[in-house]
Amino acid sequence: MEWQTSADTAPSSFITEAQARSLLGKPPASGAWKESDPEGARRFAGIGAFAFESGETLPFVRVAYETWGELSPEADNAVLVLHALTGDSHAIGASGPGHPTAGWWQGVIGPGKAIDTDRWFVVAPNMLGGCQGTTGPASIAPDGAEWGPRFPFTTIRDQVNAQAAFADAIGVGRWAAVVGGSMGGMQALEWAVSFPDRVERLAVIAAPPFSTADQIALNSVQIEAVRTDPLFHGGLYYDEKDGEGPHRGLALARRMALLNYRSPSELNERFERAWQSEISPLGGGGRFAVESYLDFHGNKFTRRFDANSYLTLVEAMNSHDVGRGRGGLAAALARVTARTLVVGIDSDRLFPVEGQQLIASHLPETIDGRVPVVIRSDFGHDAFLIEDDAITGQLRRLFEA
Repeated sequence: MEWQTSADTAPSSFITEAQARSLLGKPPASGAWKESDPEGARRFAGIGAFAFESGETLPFVRVAYETWGELSPEADNAVLVLHALTGDSHAIGASGPGHPTAGWWQGVIGPGKAIDTDRWFVVAPNMLGGCQGTTGPASIAPDGAEWGPRFPFTTIRDQVNAQAAFADAIGVGRWAAVVGGSMGGMQALEWAVSFPDRVERLAVIAAPPFSTADQIALNSVQIEAVRTDPLFHGGLYYDEKDGEGPHRGLALARRMALLNYRSPSELNERFERAWQSEISPLGGGGRFAVESYLDFHGNKFTRRFDANSYLTLVEAMNSHDVGRGRGGLAAALARVTARTLVVGIDSDRLFPVEGQQLIASHLPETIDGRVPVVIRSDFGHDAFLIEDDAITGQLRRLFEA
């Protein structure tokens, strides 16, 4: 649930007039990638029919993904990188046709970097239910219309099962490492529990062992913000004109989420009580700078994401409980055989360090014993996308272990 572009993951800053002008014009009814859009660096793999935990099925699922590096003849150097709620397969690379944003982990993946593409074959898929090429609510169903609200309820386990079928499709039987942060970290943990023989190394970054009541509550108000938008139309908005989709509800949900991704200290230090302009926000019709900041990023988000997909993925996060149906957390994590790195962020108010402590304390083996590594940062949850040096240092330890 974090910002996934290099521009957004920079330290918080005042919104300039140029940035505000960049959002002139009406947002589309859906910001999802469409078949008519440029493919960019995406590749696609079909995994056939897919059965969800709910018992519902789709006749065909396709996974959009990107790769860097070369797969070894033995297929033993593949690394799976899993994105967070609003990310996609474009982990590194410039923005351009087909990719509205630059890669979200540019400082971590690449030649000579922590996930070294000269050594590893790096694979980043868009998750099931997403809106950037993998089958999701904005995808076209056999009847020629978008799946929309008909898309099956999706869990983290569903997403990992789809990723396992995808791995089979591209010829990877065992991952040299599975790495994920936030929602991607939920999936990474689920991978190691569901398929322990297919994961050699594991990195769980800023992710919990299960979604708590507090986290579900925060998600519930975002879901309601989207659903109560009068232009949501029960999820049937794909044929609407630009400006007539549920962009206000989606932007509001995004603004709510952003408050959980950064720390209070960073927002207070960056903005204090500054005004956005010379017009007073104290009854004069002006705005505080932090308000403009949230509005800009909420509105920007509507141009690259789909409202139905947002609901599907937030509800998938709510489903997360690695101990569900497995005898509890300790029994589930006892299945893990991977050499594991667990990383928390001291200022993370979305997924606090207590969650990473729970994970580490129940794992059979981590490279740090029964405790997580805790990164010191003022950037809150988003630190794993901003603090490249700190994340790089920890991942190097895992890959060199």
